[in-house]
Amino acid sequence: MDRYHNVLIIQLGDVGDVVLSTPTIRALKETCPGARVSILVRKPYGSLLSADPHIHEVVEFARVRGPALRVAREFARFAGRLRRGRYDLVIDLRTGDRGAFLSFLSGGKSRIGREDEGRPFWHRLLFTRTVRYPAAAPPPVHPGADQSLRILRAIGIDTKDSVPRLYIAGSDRERADLMLAECGLRTGGSWFTFNPFSRWKYKEWDNGKWAEVINRLWEEYRIPWVLVGSPEESAAAGDIVAACSGHAFNLAGKTTLGELAAIIATSSLHVGVDSAAPHIAAAVGTPSITIHGPSDWRAWRTVTDRHAVVFPKMACVPCNRKGCGDSEQSSCLKLLEVESVVEVVREMHGRHPAKTS
Repeated sequence: MDRYHNVLIIQLGDVGDVVLSTPTIRALKETCPGARVSILVRKPYGSLLSADPHIHEVVEFARVRGPALRVAREFARFAGRLRRGRYDLVIDLRTGDRGAFLSFLSGGKSRIGREDEGRPFWHRLLFTRTVRYPAAAPPPVHPGADQSLRILRAIGIDTKDSVPRLYIAGSDRERADLMLAECGLRTGGSWFTFNPFSRWKYKEWDNGKWAEVINRLWEEYRIPWVLVGSPEESAAAGDIVAACSGHAFNLAGKTTLGELAAIIATSSLHVGVDSAAPHIAAAVGTPSITIHGPSDWRAWRTVTDRHAVVFPKMACVPCNRKGCGDSEQSSCLKLLEVESVVEVVREMHGRHPAKTS
């Protein structure tokens, strides 16, 4: 492996996938300490990794829309940028066509992809080598991080440290402090962050129940809550905050991903549904509670005294389907009671008490 000096990792998954890929970056640096390790992610996910000391460069890929000629021209320009990187090893962590094409267009001397029987024959021709997905590693290997580490393991690279970690840039921390100060939350104080939203609606809980959880816990602890999310979720976030009788603040859509990580890092506890935010919380060292319904937390999260999961106690959970009958509606989450979440927050707060802001 010492022959590799310039490595590109392609990770075109969602935000959570990017966070869970950080142990893969470290594994490559451990194996090839003198190599420049860069990573290609979708725009605007790069701000999450801008301060990572193990990364030489974060390259962002933006999907271009418009006339076919413009799309082709921009794609060719981006391919030229990749070629100028002169990578001697390119590893695509996923199985999609876009990552495979970008791997091929990079001109990397060694291009590693994952074998997938569901892909057409030409897909594997875009790589110099395809590997079969090894069996998952047993605990204590982080199950979510292992999704990427298994590809490295197939080519003889591994690490003893599978814990995802994010590093906060100074500029992101400063901007986060300013936004929190505008909410009246002082540096050194305490608050909880929460994200009730997911890209997939079948993973979401009832917004009215979220407001009830916040109101009950405000009465007990007088700790403020900060709601985070995307610009598309800002209006719904405002509705939840409006239903809260205690101190709750809506920062959904007001942050970059790097600033979001900084805000979660300063909070005493993060509570949310199965989405990227709980992965970010764990990666910045903030205790977390994640609500799961149809999705299987065992495939993605490590449960410790700092990270808990809440799920309906039903025989069908988890079913790994997109709602009941693939309807985007999950009866199990509709039946999940407020008290089930409040109880776990109490337990986590008892283990990791927060000061009052």
